[in-house]
Amino acid sequence: MPELQFITHYTEQYTYAESARMALEGGCRWIQLRMKNASREEWLQTGAEVEALCRRYGATFIIDDHVDMVKILNADGVHLGKNDMPIDEARRILGPGHIIGGTANTIEDVEMHARRGADYIGCGPYRFTTTKERLAPVLGTEGYRKIMAGMKSRGLRLPVVAIGGITRNDIPQLLQTGIDGIALSGTILRAADPAEETRLILHTMNS
Repeated sequence: MPELQFITHYTEQYTYAESARMALEGGCRWIQLRMKNASREEWLQTGAEVEALCRRYGATFIIDDHVDMVKILNADGVHLGKNDMPIDEARRILGPGHIIGGTANTIEDVEMHARRGADYIGCGPYRFTTTKERLAPVLGTEGYRKIMAGMKSRGLRLPVVAIGGITRNDIPQLLQTGIDGIALSGTILRAADPAEETRLILHTMNS
């Protein structure tokens, strides 16, 4: 069954914790807390709120970038961008019991993360997205096909989660490329009812 990951994003309408709660209410069971440029105090306060929500719903709780916050906030793991700490270094700090994901845009990125011990790949962007600064080249459906084929030919076995400007209508064709999951942020938060949109997305993914 494909995994749905929700990545928090600041909006005028919802706090980070509120956005996580709505995704959880809609059935998502994987929350990545991303708070760009937040202070340590914000991380500690919001992180504690989101951790409590994830435990209540039995969801996986992932921290974006901040390896040092994983154990403090009792998170399940960390997601690292290409300019963050290398995955093998994070593994030395966190040990084998934590999930570590890495961002990739090319088959070379995937291979590097696999070699360094990543548990999954966040691969994108699928299309242009406003929630991410310094966007890598967009992949489109064909880009995912090529990456999945490249992984197969190199014997790389890692879950790949597509990310970046994905809407509910994109999901069926994206899943046909062989990816293992979808990560969403803006699509859920821009909906009139984010919890209901999450439910509809999960139905689309699993039908």
